[in-house]
Amino acid sequence: MTRGDLIRLTDKARGPNCDDDDCPNVYRDETDGGIVVQGDQCAAFQPPDGEALVKIPEHVLREAVRALGW
Repeated sequence: MTRGDLIRLTDKARGPNCDDDDCPNVYRDETDGGIVVQGDQCAAFQPPDGEALVKIPEHVLREAVRALGW
């Protein structure tokens, strides 16, 4: 998977200024349909190697669900 394989499901226009592409976002991986989440790192517990915990606002998830038509 590369960045070019990701389709952004959340919109910059409704959120804060995301000019550095650093805002929470949800993407769909066009190679396998998987969901990729970008968000603030969460340290609630240590996940297994190769995994990470991220935290994103509820409104971002709702927007992604609407974009997918779920």
